[in-house]
Parts: sequence; C-alpha cells; structure tokens
Amino acid sequence: MIERIETGTRSSKIVKHNGVAYLTGQVAEGDTIQDQVRGCLEKVDTLLQQAGSSREQMLRVTIWLADMQDFDGLNEVWNAWVPQGHAPARACGEAKLARPELKVEFIVDAAYA
Repeated sequence: MIERIETGTRSSKIVKHNGVAYLTGQVAEGDTIQDQVRGCLEKVDTLLQQAGSSREQMLRVTIWLADMQDFDGLNEVWNAWVPQGHAPARACGEAKLARPELKVEFIVDAAYA
C-alpha cells in the first residue's frame, strides 16, 4: 500500500511505501548557507516525525548545492545535526536550483516503523 501525505497538484510532502518514507525536496530562506541548511533540516525533522521516522532512521540523503564553494558551510551544520553512528548514505552535487536565492536543497529517504 502507498500512503501519500499532504498531496498537492505536483507532489506529496511525504510518500510512504514498504517501510520507506520518501520526503519531497526541502529548501529554506536565509542569507548564508548555514542559515539555509538549518532551515532545511528543521523542515526535514518535522517531516520525519510526521512520517513516523527520525534522524536515526534516515537511509539516504541527496543534497544539491547551487555552488560547491558552500560545501564546508553545509558540512558544518550537517555534522552537528546527524546523530553520531547514524549517518545515512549521502550524495552531494552542484545544481541550478529553482530560485536564484536558494543555496541548498535536501532530499531524504528514511525507514519508518
């Protein structure tokens, strides 16, 4: 069975299937990469909770940066946020994002009970 949560015209905030919660891409406002990463991760926390999951259950995270020069700033916030011993598989690449002011986007897949 597939469960869709907060479904709109184009996408759902969360899709749950076969023990995995797939979160829609998360972006956030902010002047610095650190501010935007914090905002994204707050949204991820909320969606994980809504899906019945947690940071400890993340399976894979894909991170898109508008500029790879922000990699260190991203990792500064990320490393403090990820629970020790529970780092997911992770990929990070550079991509043009939907709006010019956006610096980062997170896409998260996590297990749920």
